Amino acid sequence: MSDVPEIRGFFDDQTNTITYLIWDPQSRQAVVIDPVLDYDPVDGTVDTQSAERVLEAVAANRLTVTHVLETHAHADHLSAAPLFKAKTGARIGIGARIRDVQKVFRPMFSADDLKVDGSDFDLLLNDGDRIPLGELEIEVIATPGHTAADVSYRIGDAVFVGDTLFMPDYGTARTDFPGGDARQLYRSIQKLLSLPPETRLYMCHDYKAPGRDEYRWETTVADQRRNVHLTACVTEDEFVTMREERDTTLSTPKLLLPSIQVNIRAGRMPPAEENGVSYLRIPVRVKTA
Repeated sequence: MSDVPEIRGFFDDQTNTITYLIWDPQSRQAVVIDPVLDYDPVDGTVDTQSAERVLEAVAANRLTVTHVLETHAHADHLSAAPLFKAKTGARIGIGARIRDVQKVFRPMFSADDLKVDGSDFDLLLNDGDRIPLGELEIEVIATPGHTAADVSYRIGDAVFVGDTLFMPDYGTARTDFPGGDARQLYRSIQKLLSLPPETRLYMCHDYKAPGRDEYRWETTVADQRRNVHLTACVTEDEFVTMREERDTTLSTPKLLLPSIQVNIRAGRMPPAEENGVSYLRIPVRVKTA
């Protein structure tokens, strides 16, 4: 029995997000991680082209998708998880602390329809949980810091780390969203770096580090031990100071408000109004001097 899964990444150049299709070569059971729903904020339309590319690969490789897993409630793209569930019957899973994230954002969007018990998701996952995937299994690794609910997924010799890490030449995740914590992020990164050095790590995003001309999203634990943010900070306190200072310089993701209110519902749109149309809510605040 091999512990090496088949892995295919699908890069979305609108959001710099990688959706992963991973499968067990023996049983051909598969899982999709962090699927993207195409969304145009200018005219409010959604499209499924990115997800359809993944579904075409599912069909071409004669796979059975058993789960769609989110590493966290993303702030930069809308999730296509409901489409995969409708097309394949896959169950949608996320870290159990999504309930904490829901409690933070429900009042922000006056989302009275939203239950804060995580029940929009089929699976609420805790550190150490295991999900069978044919001859392989998926191990859940809690990696909070970017958000309270972040988890990574270990499948054989590969780990899908969400936004916890970027490529070694780019750095680490921001922690200034509600529930983020730079100290937790540092400790989550150390947990990942304690894995065997040859372990493959797969990023959720890439933005091309300065001097690099191509997108990349696969690295190793050994390479990440030389991550530019970690080599510049010898201690945990130094990392926390660097991360918190850096976060104050970052702009808000352009799809933050649309994404969060959909993704905390497991990719479900807000309930349609009487005219049959769903509306996303954009809070408006007046800046003070």
